[in-house]
Amino acid sequence: MSTEQAQQELIEEFEMFDNWMDRYQYIIDMGKALPDFPDEWKTDEYKIQGCQSNVWVRHEQQGDQLIFSATSDAAIVSGLIAVLLRIYNERTAEEITATEPHFLGDLGLDKHLSPTRSNGLHAMLERIYRVAKEA
Repeated sequence: MSTEQAQQELIEEFEMFDNWMDRYQYIIDMGKALPDFPDEWKTDEYKIQGCQSNVWVRHEQQGDQLIFSATSDAAIVSGLIAVLLRIYNERTAEEITATEPHFLGDLGLDKHLSPTRSNGLHAMLERIYRVAKEA
């Protein structure tokens, strides 16, 4: 599945919900399904600055793909991580840098997140793009 297909699938899933309370719950549920993130990875090296919550993003390269692992101590932020990983995880650096995150506007996340959560989301996205550019 391409990054564009992943974004479109996510948008279609969110269209099933009539209101933002249900969408927030779906985001939280996505975060609960994140794989475990070992405590030894919760270091300053992986910590995202600019997030109100604690957020850690770790990556490794396997072949030509970038593999991201991430977690947060906040439920909604964990869900936002899950959204980002769904689009950008297990992709090549070229795929990541070529993917505009239009899903943020299409889902309405840019309008419905608090300013601090929005800043954190953009900080996580910046980390993913920086890792891809450096790969």
